[in-house]
Amino acid sequence: MNLLHHPELRDRLAAAYALGTLRGPARRRFETLARQHPEVRAAALIWQSRIAGLNELQPDQAPSPAVWTRINNLIRADQERHAMTQARQAHQVGQAAPTDAGGWWNRLALWRLAGAGSFALALLAVGTVVMQREQLGGQIAALEQQLQANPRISYVAVLNDAQANASMLVTFDPRNARLTLQRVGNYREASDRSLQLWALPPGQAPQSLGVLGQGPLLRLTAGEADLRRSPVLAISLEPQGGVPSERGPTGPVLFKGAVIQPQL
Repeated sequence: MNLLHHPELRDRLAAAYALGTLRGPARRRFETLARQHPEVRAAALIWQSRIAGLNELQPDQAPSPAVWTRINNLIRADQERHAMTQARQAHQVGQAAPTDAGGWWNRLALWRLAGAGSFALALLAVGTVVMQREQLGGQIAALEQQLQANPRISYVAVLNDAQANASMLVTFDPRNARLTLQRVGNYREASDRSLQLWALPPGQAPQSLGVLGQGPLLRLTAGEADLRRSPVLAISLEPQGGVPSERGPTGPVLFKGAVIQPQL
């Protein structure tokens, strides 16, 4: 099932991932999707921030003595198992001394046969290594092509309305210097109005990052420095075509949200 087409399922999986109840292969598949799709990554970040706020309200709790007892027992058992393995190997080496029953000629033939076998094994090992190296080189080249084709997301922002409802998902790809905005709410501006994206650097005037079109998926050109020095992004409602950056927002600020550097 494609999570990009099922936002409710994507949100439930993101919540389970943040809570830690999504485990095993399902958790690994979700992490793979999060690395490939910014929508999945943003959903995970939203739920992680929500859960982090709840964790801060919980008091510290020391583990019970039984936990430390189990840890010590596991460490001791592992040490004993390692010592037994070393003793067994030493005993096997002591029993491997050759006997003189076959005479020096038999021993010479045996060593010749062993040498031929070792040479054949060495050739086989070299061939296997060369084949694996060629296969690995092909896989690395394919992965590099895939990484070049997929955008690398270094900043994410979820812009909410006054009721804290998510309305716009913003991601930034530094490789292509591109901002991608996806509408996730139901708001649609009038035909004689435009939405304008603003960076809000602390202690400085708002900086316009571009005017948005009417489509559900929008792309703007921006520099990484614009995102790095602006912890908050905002979208205002302006006259059609937007307003100059030096004037700042002239209409109401509809959506606002913090800029996050994803850790996935």
